[in-house]
Amino acid sequence: MNNISKKTSILITGATGTIGSELARQLSAAGLSFKTMVRSFNNTESISSLAGVELVSGDFNEPQSLYKALIGVEKVFLLTNSSEEAEAQQIALVDAAVAAGVKHIVKLSQFAANLQSPVRYLRYHAAVEQKIIASGIAYTFLRPNLFMQGVLVFREPIISQGKFFAPIGEGKVSLVDVRDIAAVAAKSLTEGGHEGKIYNLTGPEAITHSEIARLLSSATAREIKFIDVTPDDMRQAILSLGFPEWQAEGLIEDYAHYARGEAALISQDILQVTGKSPYNFGTFVKDHASLFLA
Repeated sequence: MNNISKKTSILITGATGTIGSELARQLSAAGLSFKTMVRSFNNTESISSLAGVELVSGDFNEPQSLYKALIGVEKVFLLTNSSEEAEAQQIALVDAAVAAGVKHIVKLSQFAANLQSPVRYLRYHAAVEQKIIASGIAYTFLRPNLFMQGVLVFREPIISQGKFFAPIGEGKVSLVDVRDIAAVAAKSLTEGGHEGKIYNLTGPEAITHSEIARLLSSATAREIKFIDVTPDDMRQAILSLGFPEWQAEGLIEDYAHYARGEAALISQDILQVTGKSPYNFGTFVKDHASLFLA
């Protein structure tokens, strides 16, 4: 992680989230200086305390603030929440990046991104990818599969009931650890040769949710079961947690995509970019076993 000068100006968006915070941690650990864009400076201690970080103000819904945040920046890591506004927000940043003279955008996309996909998340990611290509700015697209850390959303029912639920049947998914996604992002931002590349980021194996339950059981020394449910049941559960309807429908579409076996491909891109084999789910669970215990 040393091919590019430490003076290269890097800006991370989404730095308070799961992936962005891990990327910030890795860049800081490597002794690099970088900027993180935040809408508010409140509750940013976990990021602001990192060595080498500079917080700058920017709001995806205020294009002028994006332009100001990007002045003097050479490389951007682009990540937003997957909301109904995400496509417009990311396109606004691309427009601001063009105006500010940004040289390279590393975009967090999604595995199987496609304009014709029945999954709304995959369509919007593909649309933003096309916008970046058309802008003329150098790009690297990271297309991760389902995050291993996403299993933490089931933490409460796993602890209280020893069960978790999803409408996926026996569909296999090559889940990927956020630590590996961040490692590829860090390489893409700090080394040359990643421009114009699309990286499919997966774990080393494709597993079912029943296998996830078995690995959770082994790591926590208690029986944990996976229960297959209908899409309607899952939709109601998601909505009851306060998710917006658009996002809830997107998650149901995602699970249908997984159930069809469309996310079982195993890629070697993490190994090729980082020189290290990606984490498998068994290792992830062992590293995070305490989170699934009361």
